[in-house]
Amino acid sequence: MRWLIAAACGLAALAGMQAPVAVGDISTPAAITSAGGAGTGQSGEEGTKPDATATLEQCLTALVQSERSATFVGEMTAVPGTARMEISIGLLERVSSEAQYRSVNASGLGAWRGSAPSVKTYTYIKQVTNLSAPAFYRGVVRFRWLNAKGHLIKAQEMRTPRCEQPAASSSTGSEEPGSSSAPPSAPATTTPSG
Repeated sequence: MRWLIAAACGLAALAGMQAPVAVGDISTPAAITSAGGAGTGQSGEEGTKPDATATLEQCLTALVQSERSATFVGEMTAVPGTARMEISIGLLERVSSEAQYRSVNASGLGAWRGSAPSVKTYTYIKQVTNLSAPAFYRGVVRFRWLNAKGHLIKAQEMRTPRCEQPAASSSTGSEEPGSSSAPPSAPATTTPSG
């Protein structure tokens, strides 16, 4: 069963206030397999499925800030002894004038979301909208595997590929609004389904 939580988040800019960032979540305990495209995750031995993957599902650019979004996906598989799994997705931002990514602190980012007990594959999707430009965004995805007593068995952290939000340009060679840095495999707006 999927569920959706939407919340508006405030985000302070380095040089003043930006418009709020909106964050939406979907968690699904069903075994959903991704069609390749795994992010910067560790893969197990060659030919075996990794315990976790972090992907950039969609990167939507637009001239209007409220229409820019990035959708990040964390997926994990139970390891021996797992009773419950948890995923946290945060947001990193790098503006064009800086060399390093900075963590974005806003309500709804970095919160832990847990699977139901005994789920074998757990997928968590987070969409962040109202992104600034020009800037680069990456998801930082954290995974925790817990045993029946709630004790940590394993923990892992990954970063997704980047989502580029280019500056608006009037030149004809610029990126068109609505183009994507990642393959468009999910709609920009997520809705609950049963």
